[in-house]
Amino acid sequence: MTGEMENLQNAIFLDTVPDNWTKRAYPSMSSLALWFTDLLVRIKELEHWSNDFALPAVVWLAGFFNPQSFLTAIMQATARRNQWPLDRMCLQCDVTKKHREDFSSAPREGAYVHGLYMEGARWDTQTGMIVDARLKELTPAMPVMFIRAILVDKQESRNIYQCPVYKTRQRGPTYVWTFNLKTKEPPSKWTLAGVALLLQI
Repeated sequence: MTGEMENLQNAIFLDTVPDNWTKRAYPSMSSLALWFTDLLVRIKELEHWSNDFALPAVVWLAGFFNPQSFLTAIMQATARRNQWPLDRMCLQCDVTKKHREDFSSAPREGAYVHGLYMEGARWDTQTGMIVDARLKELTPAMPVMFIRAILVDKQESRNIYQCPVYKTRQRGPTYVWTFNLKTKEPPSKWTLAGVALLLQI
């Protein structure tokens, strides 16, 4: 048996993703069984999308190998439509009160996205703001978010927490973007608490 085959056998036995698969795949901290299930869901999502090449009503942001590209494409499409300079644009993130099933069509500009989780706090749908996390609720799911591109000078800056978005709990190398979320508390509170949005838990 070759060394590669032995490594594959050990990974399957230990329920971990083999190293040579990890090098070619998206970042994940899941066990092999969960990783494979997630991979099948990603393939199904892409197959569904590629049937008619139309933007789904709600896009599963975590399903992309490179979610930054999709977010950049939102800005590029808006820049082209309105003839705005791309370097003077940013993304605005509005958290809705709805879930994926409540949407039947995509927005005229931007995109509805789902599949994000908040770590270190939670989103209160009643007030539309970040609030303290509940006990034993480590990563509550976020409602659907409406992402659209706006000019930088129209960006709201008061009562905003610049929340980093990461692909996994590993954070650092899996950074995706920063979404501005509304808060009543000082933003420094959420920074010290390490509040972030995760695409995969």
